[in-house]
Amino acid sequence: MSHDVLATPVAGTDKPTDRTRSRARAARRRKAVVLAGRAVLLIAVLGLWEGLSRAKVIDPFNFSMPSKIWDQIYTWTTHGTALGSLGEQIWYTLYEALLGWVIGVVAGVVLGIALGRITFLADVLGPYIKVLNSIPRIVLAPIFVIWFGLGPASKVASAVVLVFFPVFFNAFQGAREVDRNLVANARVLGASDRRVTLQVVIPSATSWIFTSLHVSFGFALIGAIVGEYIGATKGVGLLVAQSQGTFNSAGVYAAMVILAVVALVAEGLLTFAERRIFRWKPTDSEH
Repeated sequence: MSHDVLATPVAGTDKPTDRTRSRARAARRRKAVVLAGRAVLLIAVLGLWEGLSRAKVIDPFNFSMPSKIWDQIYTWTTHGTALGSLGEQIWYTLYEALLGWVIGVVAGVVLGIALGRITFLADVLGPYIKVLNSIPRIVLAPIFVIWFGLGPASKVASAVVLVFFPVFFNAFQGAREVDRNLVANARVLGASDRRVTLQVVIPSATSWIFTSLHVSFGFALIGAIVGEYIGATKGVGLLVAQSQGTFNSAGVYAAMVILAVVALVAEGLLTFAERRIFRWKPTDSEH
């Protein structure tokens, strides 16, 4: 008798499991619909572009067409470019962007956290940072070419100045927005300023910092490309400049497509890293 009682399921115990499964199925269906919608939109835009170009509604010389852009990418991939292999050009640009991104992120996080924690330092350096932020940073690229030459250093410098400010302001704001009760409790427990910064402030500001990382890598690519466009010996930006110089619109669009793919891959890696770090945060499907 007791065994029967123990074996009898309690009414309603399977409902949370069923609800979870239902939510998971709904999330998968929604994801599939979203991916299908994106694919349909892309195909429609490319098809319309191709049709209008072939019908001469838009000038195919200036606007090119998707088929010619694909042919250009295929030619660069299989036969290389005038500067060397396509992979070499992508890696050169990616190296400049990555190095500039890392330097800009580290500098922005360190200085942002420092100014967010030290009011006196923020009061002294704040006006200068605001002045530097008001300068159109793209116009610094020619100056960096003059200073550092046509090598990667000038492109890295361009990437750094574009990355630094968004990361700095997010890190600064994140440090200022830390829950004061957490800081007070840490101090009550005997934590030093260093431990408060490392164990309370930086973890609390991490979500702010990651928000800026998604945008800042695109800025790093822009800095590298602009620097290469102005003056370089290799890189995707130089491919754009050469294609423009020979009125090869397909080459310009092909380089843009390549850069877009690189940026999307980088965005995917950052999103993956963010989800691994912030596992505790609820996802959209859980709301």
